[in-house]
Amino acid sequence: MEIIRAQNLTKDYGHNRGIFNVSFLVEKGETFGFLGPNGAGKSTTIRHMMGFSKPQSGDVYIFGKQSFKNYSEILNNVGYLPGEIALPTSDNGEDFINIMRKLRHLKNDDMLNYLIEKFKFNPKLETKKMSLGDKRKLAIIVAFMHDPDVLILDEPTSGLDPIMQQTFIDFIKEEKKRGKTIFLSSHIFNEVEETCDRIAIIKDGKIVSTFTTNSLKHNQNKTFDVYFSDLKNYKMLVEDITSQKKYINVLNKDSNKLTIKLTINDKNINKLIAILSKYKIHEFKEDKLTLEQYFMNFYKEEKDFGGVSYERGNKSGKSNKRLQKQ
Repeated sequence: MEIIRAQNLTKDYGHNRGIFNVSFLVEKGETFGFLGPNGAGKSTTIRHMMGFSKPQSGDVYIFGKQSFKNYSEILNNVGYLPGEIALPTSDNGEDFINIMRKLRHLKNDDMLNYLIEKFKFNPKLETKKMSLGDKRKLAIIVAFMHDPDVLILDEPTSGLDPIMQQTFIDFIKEEKKRGKTIFLSSHIFNEVEETCDRIAIIKDGKIVSTFTTNSLKHNQNKTFDVYFSDLKNYKMLVEDITSQKKYINVLNKDSNKLTIKLTINDKNINKLIAILSKYKIHEFKEDKLTLEQYFMNFYKEEKDFGGVSYERGNKSGKSNKRLQKQ
């Protein structure tokens, strides 16, 4: 069952800023990751999802209703966590929670109390004295205390320390098991990889790839590094596999380090093993494709020149492999 749909969503601010023909859908009970660096268009997309901004063309639907026209009705069953937290400076956490309780017409405090305990939040803290992490905790509590069916999260762990980041990830997994539909926008790889069923990568306001997390983990095209003890065996194998271009793709050769990096489809692994068995090899290991490696294929130029902002969840590495778009 479809819960969220963005259809050719466009907002052009000029100078290649904005979002352009953004389309995706999120099914009931699915966790959908929206991955991109700062400035890629993630928050702009979410503002349109929430009905805070009117698109120039295209539309967003939640529960089958157009977001911009029905935002007040839709928000009754949506938990929204904004990327930037702005709180009134005259209140403490408890005062702010009570204001939101009244706005939400909240009668059952079970979820509220659970969240306060889970995130170790002190409601008596004055908002003007809160750290960024405490403000983020308060925003999480307010967003989820009415136990909504849909969660829309914009950089949800920004400002949280590593322990609270993992606590939040565990919380999202719990909500996922309860059947919640979750849209998670982030630039933190392990956060997306641990929680999401499908992932869309956004660059310059355009979605450049959408794929399932399992297709990344179980990609049929494997990459291997082959290490040699001597130059003679290295040269012989290079010549041998060069003649096997139909099913072996050599990505990199280094005669100084006596290494070869190659890709091959799972179905041809036995052919590769048969070739390798004829030579003296020091080491043979798989170079598994990570979300970070795949993501950086789209941002290679920015990475080379230091122009992309992201956080690592895995060891970095380069790869020329591409997943087939789903």
